[in-house]
Formats: sequence, structure tokens, C-alpha cells
Amino acid sequence: MPAYPLIFEPIYKEKVWGGRTLEKLGRTLPGDAQTPIGESWELVDMAQTSMSGGGGGAERSVVANGPHAGKTFAQVIQEEGAGVLGNLPLTDDGGFPILLKFLDAQQHLSVQVHPSQAYAQAHEDAFLKSEAWYVLDAEPGAVIYKGVQPGVTPEQFREAIEEDKVEPLMISVPVKPGDCHYLPSGTCHALGAGVLVAEVQTPSDTTFRVYDWGRTGRELHIDQALACIDFGPPDVSRHEPNTKVRGAFADITRLVSCEFFNINRYEVDAAQEQALSYTQPVVWMVLEGEVNISCDGVSDINVGRGQTLYLPPGMTKANLRADADTTWLEVTFPQAQPSSLA
Repeated sequence: MPAYPLIFEPIYKEKVWGGRTLEKLGRTLPGDAQTPIGESWELVDMAQTSMSGGGGGAERSVVANGPHAGKTFAQVIQEEGAGVLGNLPLTDDGGFPILLKFLDAQQHLSVQVHPSQAYAQAHEDAFLKSEAWYVLDAEPGAVIYKGVQPGVTPEQFREAIEEDKVEPLMISVPVKPGDCHYLPSGTCHALGAGVLVAEVQTPSDTTFRVYDWGRTGRELHIDQALACIDFGPPDVSRHEPNTKVRGAFADITRLVSCEFFNINRYEVDAAQEQALSYTQPVVWMVLEGEVNISCDGVSDINVGRGQTLYLPPGMTKANLRADADTTWLEVTFPQAQPSSLA
């Protein structure tokens, strides 16, 4: 079957800190107006998930368009092989090596940390997680928490947890739309209230909560978290280049570069048409405007604001058309051979 761009059914997650802001992306959310939807999982293929280290059920995206509609992404990969994956390696358990989400924080998320590779290797029920947040919307005064203040010791941090005084020990970073932050594993962090982000992360849901802003009913994992936290500000300067170049038809800002994924922002400021030539898979998250993709085997595919699109390397005669100003995030994989947009 000819390879073609894949769109997936969103997987919505109800969260105590969530809201209904994802409706601004044109979504029809489950539940009623009071149901707090915190996450939309846009692309995922994980054999198991967990929130505190224990194995949970599988999460697998289902294709929403074209001849593969109704199949899981895993089934498409099994059927199409390199036409869908190129030479991108899967995870050790056969899953896709990235997870993409939208997060709607109407309240602060818990102060938390994700395990490093060393911790994960020593604990078979924990999995490394490094992530990046691209800010789509932020209320005035909104912040994220990214790292622990210099000089704070584990003992001082534990005492602050017990005394409900964690916030002054965290590094608070004001955010606005267009900001992008890399959060390597081991970074103590929290997404602040009033922030809507696109999240790109390694495929793990292992989260150790150390503080939950006075909320009750959710488990904390203080000992595990303190064993994982890299105290002090995260060293991310080399991972956040924020450099801008002019491509063949778009302005390209290099936002994040790490061993797990790269994130670039493409900005097209007028109607454009361009051939697509990818040798490895690429994912687009459309932020503004609309793109139309055509290729052998399927009719035109229109993707608008808030939609995620998987572009396999096996496409032939692929072409992009943007009829007006359009912006999208491009996610690529350094584990594979370089991809190129002709």
C-alpha cells in the first residue's frame, strides 16, 4: 500500500488540573463543561504506561484517515515496515520512540521529576522521560517551574515538602506563546496554571510527585523523586539553540536539539507550494493556519490548527500547499538518518 500522511484519533485524559481550553483548537472534548480534560495524546505507541513506576496498560494511537483508518499505529508499522519508519529504531519493547501531547493546565501541575536512564536501568518498573514544552497560550503572569534554586540540598528540599514551602525553592520562569523549554530527565519541574502547551517527550509516563499544591488524594513519591532530582538549574543551553534561518520557503527556528528528538518551528508567511522529500519519518504539529498534503495513493489531506500529522518516508510524489500564513512544529529523530524538506 502506498505510504501516506497519517492522522490519529486523540486520546483524551481527564486530570484534576485540566480544563476545556483544548476546545480552542477546534476539539470536541468528552464529558460536559465541568469535565477537566488535561491532556490530548496525539501520537503514542507504548506497550505499558504508569504514573509512579508500576506497569500499566498499553496506549496505542489509532489511525483516523485513509486506507489504514481504524488500525493501531503498531499494526501499520508491522504491515508497512520501512515505508513508515525508514531506519528509525523502535524502543526495546517495540514501541514508537516518541510521545506527543497537548496539555491544558488550568491549575498548577504537581511538582515532579522523571527518572534518568541510570535510575531506570536500576529499577525495572521505571522508564526515562525527557520532554519539551512549546507554549501555545499563556495567561498574563503565567509561569513554569524549571529546576531547583542553586544551593538547595536534598535535606532542605525534603524539609520544605514537609512544611509546605516548596514553591520558593523552585526556579519560576515567566512564559509567553512561542516559548519552548527543554526539560531533561532529572529536572524538578511543574507546568503552571493558565498555560497551554504542545509536549514532545520520550515514551514514558513514569512520574514521581514531590508536591501537589495542597491537593489531597494523589500519591506522592518523595523518596523516589529525591533519588532522581538533579538539584540546581538544568543545564539546557546547548539543547535550546533558538536560532533562525531562512529555508527554501519558510523561516525555520531551531527550538530543541537533544539525543531523543529535534524540534523546529516552520513559519510560512504567504501562499506556498513545495515538493516534500523525506528519507526518515517526520511529525508536524500545526499551530496556525492550514496545510494541504498530496501524494500517491490518497486524495489531498488538509490539516489545520491543533492537528498532528505523521509523514512517513515512503511517500512518493508528495507535495505541500499552504494557502495563507501557516506555522507548524516539525519533530525529527536524531536516531535516524537526517531528513530533508526539499
